[in-house]
Amino acid sequence: MSKSSPKPPKSAAPKLAPKPKPLPLDEAILDALTRNGAGTLSPPEIAHVIEPEGDWHALLMPIRRAAVTLALAERLVIYRKGKPVEDPNDFRGVYRLGLPKAE
Repeated sequence: MSKSSPKPPKSAAPKLAPKPKPLPLDEAILDALTRNGAGTLSPPEIAHVIEPEGDWHALLMPIRRAAVTLALAERLVIYRKGKPVEDPNDFRGVYRLGLPKAE
């Protein structure tokens, strides 16, 4: 009878680097606008930046809600027809988002 050699211990699975946590939506919007420079972006453009390969359509309403909050905090500007909206809580239609201009 031959002796069986002891089995080497199973090595642990290689540790994968943790996925970076996604930015909160407010920060992701501001990050997209900052990377864009001096221009404005539409909500679909921002959604594509945040979720390049996935269901970006699901982000459109959350982006709108976050944009209103950020506009009320004066961290971004909501534009309609090229002009800032007067009341971020009450606007309709197509809009774009931009960073406040330095005065």
